[in-house]
Amino acid sequence: MFKNIRQSLTRTRQSVFGQIVNVLGMGEIDEDTWEDLEALLIQADMGVLTTMDLINAMQQRVDREGLNTTDQLLQAMKQEMRHILLDDSSFALEEPRQLTVVMIVGVNGSGKTTTIGKLALYYKARGYKVMVTAGDTFRAAAIDQLRIWSERANVPMTAGQPGGDSAAVAYDGIRASRARGYNLLFIDTAGRLHTKFNLMRELEKTYNVCRSSVHDAPHEVLLVLDAPTGQNALNQARKFKDSVHVTGVILTKLDSTAKGGMVFSIYRELALPVRFIGTGESIEDLAPFDADAFIDGLFEV
Repeated sequence: MFKNIRQSLTRTRQSVFGQIVNVLGMGEIDEDTWEDLEALLIQADMGVLTTMDLINAMQQRVDREGLNTTDQLLQAMKQEMRHILLDDSSFALEEPRQLTVVMIVGVNGSGKTTTIGKLALYYKARGYKVMVTAGDTFRAAAIDQLRIWSERANVPMTAGQPGGDSAAVAYDGIRASRARGYNLLFIDTAGRLHTKFNLMRELEKTYNVCRSSVHDAPHEVLLVLDAPTGQNALNQARKFKDSVHVTGVILTKLDSTAKGGMVFSIYRELALPVRFIGTGESIEDLAPFDADAFIDGLFEV
């Protein structure tokens, strides 16, 4: 039912990473080759630091192993990319417990509310009893938007009044989940506030309410990032990570951009795992992140 990662990488595979294959197959590897490769990786939103790490690793392997064929070079690049995406952390969301609480954070427009609907359907299809809570009380129509997506996923939603205390709404959502026997709660949060409020302070309040209400909660704080915004999204991520203990990333709209290199920046520069990728606009368009499938999907014809 759910679209896979490879399908979402058509644009990035046909543009930037397709050119990388051509660069590696042009014959002798020289300084021009490395410069062309560097330019393409930065164009793909891999970021300067991550790009230089990858180029340096490739240069060392070429010198050490005498790589010279396209297949050898491409295989080496895939291996070095896989090293960047190493992650041995467990995914607390999927550990068994009576109630798992997950905060979903991110700026407005990143696809945060839509992603909650997708997550709700994904985990409901896997046997979880899912509830969602409309904790973004500051944005006009945010509650209505989440209600639409919760209805599409056919999961219950709790909500407060527009402009109300978002932390109190989260608390009520936790109480309702317990009372009704639900074992997975997704809490929507504000992505932008009026100037008299401080966004991170409000998110911290919600975080602390979760922490005081359920043991070890929130069990995950998943940051939704808009892939087409590239390095701007990474700057946003740094602010969220410092304030609300982000544990993982969901990358949305990857199907609409050729800049799949951003995934490597997230691992290299933020030290955060990517947990899911949005693969389209419908409620089924969500794929759990698989590093091997992702790298293969960047290069496969």
